[in-house]
Order: sequence, then structure tokens, then C-alpha cells
Amino acid sequence: MTAHDSHAVPPRATARSWFGLVVLLLPTVLLFLAMTVLFLATPYIAVDLAPSSGQLLWINDIYGFVMAGFLVTMGTLGDRVGRRLLLLVGAAVFGAASVAAAYAPGPEVLIAARALMGLGAAALMPATLSLITTMFRDERQRGVAIGLWAASVSVGVALGPLVGGLLLEAFWWGAAMLVGVPVMGLVLVAVPLLVPEYRAPEAGRLEPLSVALSLAALLPFVYGIKKLAETGPAALPVAALVVGTVFAVVFVRRQLRLADPLLDIRLFANRTFSGALGVFMLAAVALGGVYLLFTQYLQLVAEEPPLRAGLWILPAAVALVVVSTVTPVLARRVRPAHLIAAGLVLSTAGYLVMTQVGSEAGLGLLVTGFYILYPGIAPTMALVPGLVMGAAPPEKAGEASAVESTASDLGVALGVALLGSVGAAVYRLHASDAVQSAGPGAEQAGESLPGALTASEGMPADAAAALVDSAQAAFTDGLNAAAWVAAALSAVGAVLALVLLRHVPPTGSTAEEHAAPEAKGREREDSGV
Repeated sequence: MTAHDSHAVPPRATARSWFGLVVLLLPTVLLFLAMTVLFLATPYIAVDLAPSSGQLLWINDIYGFVMAGFLVTMGTLGDRVGRRLLLLVGAAVFGAASVAAAYAPGPEVLIAARALMGLGAAALMPATLSLITTMFRDERQRGVAIGLWAASVSVGVALGPLVGGLLLEAFWWGAAMLVGVPVMGLVLVAVPLLVPEYRAPEAGRLEPLSVALSLAALLPFVYGIKKLAETGPAALPVAALVVGTVFAVVFVRRQLRLADPLLDIRLFANRTFSGALGVFMLAAVALGGVYLLFTQYLQLVAEEPPLRAGLWILPAAVALVVVSTVTPVLARRVRPAHLIAAGLVLSTAGYLVMTQVGSEAGLGLLVTGFYILYPGIAPTMALVPGLVMGAAPPEKAGEASAVESTASDLGVALGVALLGSVGAAVYRLHASDAVQSAGPGAEQAGESLPGALTASEGMPADAAAALVDSAQAAFTDGLNAAAWVAAALSAVGAVLALVLLRHVPPTGSTAEEHAAPEAKGREREDSGV
């Protein structure tokens, strides 16, 4: 193409498009804020609603699991009925469910409300990124817009604990749920004015059987993992894992046969697409679980009030946002694989520092490790969305954005479930002797650290102090074990980034420079190498 081929030059975005982008970034920030805002509120929910340890895990991770489970379905549905329409429906559902969660009278209602919030988020998330790709046709402007979208994810993750700390300090735990209501109200008003509707010209048919199969694969698998962590090897959780795996195989085989699949499995044949998603999943699992245990340590072991706990997180949050913003600029000269791998190596070092944290005077070491690991995930968060969207054909933009969001949200939720369960299992193992010596009435102390704190309230001072000290030490042991797992996952992610994404050139490369390594990569894949 030459400069005279003006008919081939895509139109540049108008001021209205940029204002529309700002409106689309607001729910993006909120959806990821909603994942982390409850981390600091968890101890308060434990006291107020008295959930079991299993219910407490579900309160934290049901939002992410439902969101991840329905993202692909909602991405296809948005292509069919209109992405803007689905975004507006999702905003309404999310806002209403936020109110229900804030005033939940018991753990069951809170879990159900958080699940509805996840359903609304599943409608919102793929619509935001796919609408951005249609609003910004110019490649450079689209790159800037996607970079800002990725940075908004970082902002949401970073702001969650701080916003939660401020609200908990001034109000009650339910206020952390209500923060989404005014944001969704603004979205409902502004999006119809600033964001154009888009329906894919040849949208895939939404097949109910494929939707059912995807859920039948995900939910039993998640249930099996959680039950294994709670009870150890047993017939029921193992059977659930087998059932989930079988349905996953059936789902994939059906998608390969359908003319209009719910999820085009062939997208994963692209090495950039699948490699970026795999690396992101590993990084998200590692961070999701350790983040929850980190915030609980601040409050329950270091005994920091919510606001101070949020302020301890603030420097790392600022560093995360800065690195997320700078990374796309560096990626114009440095290969994305090298940036992502370097960040994950840094995160691995931070996790290793956290494996050495103790229950006494361990706050400084804990915070040091977190300040190292948290910015390390920023290159992954900043570059993976662009890699995934760029690897998919334009007509698959909605589906690609849904898959990318699924990897992110499912990764964080799996991290909360898996690493949280690792921490809980180690806690129960190490706290058992202290619970037995504490005598009758201390049974709930064997389930969780909040349970131990509650049980200690009715004990003599010496016995209460001994129980709390033992429970805090057991919790810290669980944190150490989870950090070891996170370090291993992060290290594997760094290696996979170098292996699977090494062919991707810097984003500042010309089309000719980009085509050469891609062609060589395809030749190697076609030859079986």
C-alpha cells in the first residue's frame, strides 16, 4: 500500500470515540476491582455472617468462576444480539446484584448475589474489548486504546484493596459491594450516547447444548478441586474431576464439528494465541491465591486495620499501574516474550521472599516480597490482550476478547480456590494440636484463622493468647506453602513465554519484519517441529 491508496487507510477515531473509550474503561476497572475488593472484607464477613470455611472460599471466588464460565457464551451472544445491548443488560444485572450482595442476610444469599454479579460481569467484559476494536480502526490508535484497556485492568486490581480499606474504615463490609452501583448507572446513561452498536455480519448461532456442555465441564471440575482440598482424596471429588474432564472432551469434540461453534477451538492452533493465554493463566493463578492470603495476613496476623492494610498495598499498586503503562512503549523495541518473561522472573523472586515470612515480626518481609512480585505481573497484563486480539481474525474479535477475559478471570478464581485451599489444608494440619489442647468449644479454630479468633473470645486470657498465636503460626505456614506453589507457577510461565512467544516481534516492527518470523514459524509448525 502506498500513501496514495487513501481508500485503504482506516478512518481515525473522533473525539466521541475517545469519550466512549473512557466510558468503556469504567466498567473494566470496576469488574476487576470487584474481584479484589472483598479480600480485605473477608474477616468482617466471617464474623458477621459466620460462613463455613467452604462458604468463605465460595464468597470470594464464585464471582470469578461464574464470570469465567459464561464469558464465551456472552461473547457469542453479543455478536448475535448486539455488543452494546448486551453491555447495557450486564450493567443493569451487575448493579442490582451489587445491592443484593451489600445487604445479604446470610452467606447463601451473598454467594448467590456474587454469582449474579459474575453473570453481569460476563456480559460486560467481552463487550468492552470487542467494541474498542470496532471503534478504533486505525492500528496505532487501536493499540493505544487496547493498552489503556489493559492498564484499566491493572487499576481495578490495584484499587480493590485500597477502596475496600477506605469503605471498611468508614462504613461496613457491604459498602464494598455498593461501589459498583453509581458506576453502572453512569454506564447505562452514557454508553447509548457515545458508543455505537455493533453486530457481527455473520454471527455464530448460540447453541444451548454447547453452553450446557461448557458449564458441565467447568463446574464439576471446580467442585472436585475444592472438595479435594477440604477432605483429601475421596470418591466424590475424584468422580467430579473425572466428570468435568469427560464433559470438557465432549465439548471440544462438538465445537470442532459445528459450523457455528460456541468456541472456535481452531483459534488455539495459533501459537501466539494459545501461548499468551497459557502464560496469562499461570501468572493469574499464582497472583490470585497469594493476593488473598497476603491481605488476610495483613489484617489477621499483623493485625493492621483495613485502611492501613490498603495503604500498605498502595505503593505496589502504583508500581503496577506505572509498569503496565510503560510496558507497551518498551514493547515497540523489545520482544513481548522477553518483557513478559522478565516480569515473571521478578514475580518468582517475590514469591520466594514470601516463603520465608514468619508469624512474628514478618510484616516487613511480607511487604518486601509483595512489592517485588506485584509489578512483575504487569507486562503480562499489559501485553497479553493485544497479543490475543492481534492473533485472531477480525471477525473473531468478540470471541477472542471473551477467551482472553476467561483466561484472566478463571486464572484469578482458580488461584483463590487452589492456593487458598493449599493454605487452608496446611492451616488445618498445623493447627490441629493447638485446637485439641484448647479443649471443648475450640472446634471452629481448626477450620480457619477467623474461626480461631472467634473461639478465643470466650476463653481465659492465657488460653486465648496461646490459641491465637498457634493459629497465626499455622496460617503463616499455609501462606508459605502457597507462595512456594506460586513461585513454581510463575517460573513455568516465564519459561513458556520465552518458548511459545519468542517469534513475536516488537510492536514497532514493520509489516515485512513481522511477516518473516511468522512465516518461518508456520513452516516449522506445518513440518511438525
